[in-house]
Amino acid sequence: MAPPAQSQRSPSPSQPSGKGEVSDLKMQLRQLAGSRAPGTDDSKRDLFKKVISYMTIGIDVSSLFSEMVMCSATSDIVLKKMCYLYVGNYAKGNPDIALLTINFLQKDCKDEDPMIRGLALRSLCSLRVANLVEYLVGPLGLGLKDGNSYVRMVATIGVLKLYHISAATCIDADFPAMLKHLMLNDPDTQVVANCLSALQEIWSLEASQSEEASREREALLSKPVIYYFLNRMKEFSEWAQCLVLELVAKYVPTDSNEIFDMMNLLEDRLQHANGAVVLATIKLFLQLTLSMTDVHQQVYERIKAPLLTLVSSGSPEQSYAVLSHLHLLVMRAPMLFSSDYKHFYCQYNESFYVKKLKLEMLTAVANENNTYEIVTELCEYAANVDIPIARESIRAVGKIALQQYDVNAIVDRLLQFLEMEKDYVTAETLVLVKDLLRKYPQWSHDCIAVVGNISSKNVQEPKAKAALIWMLGEYAQEMQDAPYVLESLIDNWDDEHSAEVRLHLLTAVMKCFLRRPPETQKALGAALAAGLADFHQDVHDRALFYYRLLQHNVSVAENVVNPPKQAVSVFADTQSSEIKDRIFDEFNSLSVVYQKPSYMFTDKEHRGAFSFTEELGNLSIGVESASNVVSAQIVEASDNDLLLSTSEKEESRGPSSNGSAYSAPSYGASSNHPLPAHSLQSSLAIDDLLGLGLTISANPEPLPPSLMLNPRAVLDPSAFQQKWRLLPISVSQEYTMNPQGVAALATPQSLLRHMQGHSIHCIASGGQAPNFKFFFFAQKAEELSTFLVECVINSSSCKAQLKIKADDETTSQAFSDLFQSALSTLGTP
Repeated sequence: MAPPAQSQRSPSPSQPSGKGEVSDLKMQLRQLAGSRAPGTDDSKRDLFKKVISYMTIGIDVSSLFSEMVMCSATSDIVLKKMCYLYVGNYAKGNPDIALLTINFLQKDCKDEDPMIRGLALRSLCSLRVANLVEYLVGPLGLGLKDGNSYVRMVATIGVLKLYHISAATCIDADFPAMLKHLMLNDPDTQVVANCLSALQEIWSLEASQSEEASREREALLSKPVIYYFLNRMKEFSEWAQCLVLELVAKYVPTDSNEIFDMMNLLEDRLQHANGAVVLATIKLFLQLTLSMTDVHQQVYERIKAPLLTLVSSGSPEQSYAVLSHLHLLVMRAPMLFSSDYKHFYCQYNESFYVKKLKLEMLTAVANENNTYEIVTELCEYAANVDIPIARESIRAVGKIALQQYDVNAIVDRLLQFLEMEKDYVTAETLVLVKDLLRKYPQWSHDCIAVVGNISSKNVQEPKAKAALIWMLGEYAQEMQDAPYVLESLIDNWDDEHSAEVRLHLLTAVMKCFLRRPPETQKALGAALAAGLADFHQDVHDRALFYYRLLQHNVSVAENVVNPPKQAVSVFADTQSSEIKDRIFDEFNSLSVVYQKPSYMFTDKEHRGAFSFTEELGNLSIGVESASNVVSAQIVEASDNDLLLSTSEKEESRGPSSNGSAYSAPSYGASSNHPLPAHSLQSSLAIDDLLGLGLTISANPEPLPPSLMLNPRAVLDPSAFQQKWRLLPISVSQEYTMNPQGVAALATPQSLLRHMQGHSIHCIASGGQAPNFKFFFFAQKAEELSTFLVECVINSSSCKAQLKIKADDETTSQAFSDLFQSALSTLGTP
């Protein structure tokens, strides 16, 4: 069969033949513009589709404007929609076309077909051309009075669009009053809902400038208006019901009888098929009864069934959202849900995020009556082929054990996990055993007997290895091989990449030495030597601290490193009660899903460290203001279980006020002053005891001069921003501020002036108590080498988080010491 002629085939929309194709379209549209032959509308549709296709892929078809408008002079709704899409796309960027478009749309706003009137009015309001807003007032006024509900519904939202283009024009035309009249009198509930939505937004924005708008906003919460909406609740759509319930939640009833009336009126909303309506109703019930303890508890009982039904029906995403709200309620009243724990068992075909949340639910509802069944179920998950779920299951078992429920059986289960010979199971279990021993020291004999059989070579995860090392140091007397295991770990010091493990190793070998000196002397000497030469600041500082302790007095070292300890009664919660209350107040919102208040993820100042790169102009420049900038997101310490806080660092590398008796051994560096004779003998003695074999120079060389900064350094904000993007972080540290410095932050400008006195200049600052963020820069005195600093300060925890970037990374640590030294003198006379 011969192929069809080329002229019989339509060109592909994705491969037009250039200007010639657009010209052909223009000619064909012009031929069809005045035609009334049968099938003309179908031909127009095909041509309109081609035009829209070209426009979508970026081809300029604005030259067809006149022909498109002429061809749209029809009652065909599909043609009208495509034409409105076309003219709306080109009118925004072309004033001439915009004016023609408005004339064309104004004409269609008076069409006999209400659907066309509504579509034209929607397109007209969507143009958002500020210079032509006066042309919107007439059609909007007619649309609000139109006899068709669809046109009125479009007009109400059009008023809100007009307000955002020109608030003065909207208010002068008295549109809010017309919306209020429609809201209280219109028979169509969708029009009423649109009026409510528009008025809430308009009056909220106008309330700060107009007392009348403030009164109108308060009038929305009056009893007649609230009951007007409640009595029409069943007529509204699902979206509108949620809108009304959100409004009613802000209403304050006069007495308990009114509360019961409202709850009885909305009782059937708990059975609604839409999860959003159910959650909105639940939020209202909980808020209404907060001051009525007994009724509040009854509300929990009443809402259990609807929530559990929603969890088991619908998509995984809906299940997760509902489970998140259930988890919040369980945390507030775990006893009420303890009998329903089987609803939170995991199904094999559920998504990981749903399973993880269900495991958290099982942990929260565990009590004396159901612990055995829950732990048995969790142990089944631990043998799951899904490794992440197996890990989470083991953690859940450990959390239940820490809640003091059936500890005997749980410890036996955990010890059985160690015999499964699966790396990830062993790793998770070791971390949990460490926490259990901190809370239940009486189980040390049973646990150590099993842990002692685990080879450190088979434990690779840093958290697990740190837990094993902690047990080796804490129970060195019971574990016969402890010194030798620690020694083998120290021999592989350079191969250990985790600073957390190296810190634990230093502490463990120190404890072991104080209990079994002969066996551990060599290991301790090697550990201190390796620690003193370690590149990580915290590891170096801890090794130096231990060395000085031993040099000063071994008995004091015993009291500091290995004092008598009491069992840990309560582990710190990750969230404060204040945060939890804030999340509960924002029930039925993303706050519950994210498990953090809305201000933490909606405001600009909580978008993380690199929100700075959006535009430096968003931050306050210089010393004048400390607002409109990122507030702090303090990163929690990764090692909360160490004996000594890693945030307590030396503030200076210079000679200390305690004299040279506390100088470090000269393992490559040297001190400023020679040691006195008695101190020299003491240092040699401790070095010999530890087997370091270190010697101290009688005439040490002086330290190189400290870092000198340019007091008149200048850096353009755009240059700062560009450097911040390109340079890597060379130093990241946490610093504990003194109380005087924190008190001085009551006026953040004082910090900026103080740092400027140390030749460190602020380029942007902001935030509000307790969180502040500052960006500083400094330059070397003799060369154009720049240091950039992000300093995030939390005044409640007295912590400063420092991130330093530098052109010359070799001097970053020296600058960090200088910066911290300057920070330490803030607020002091």
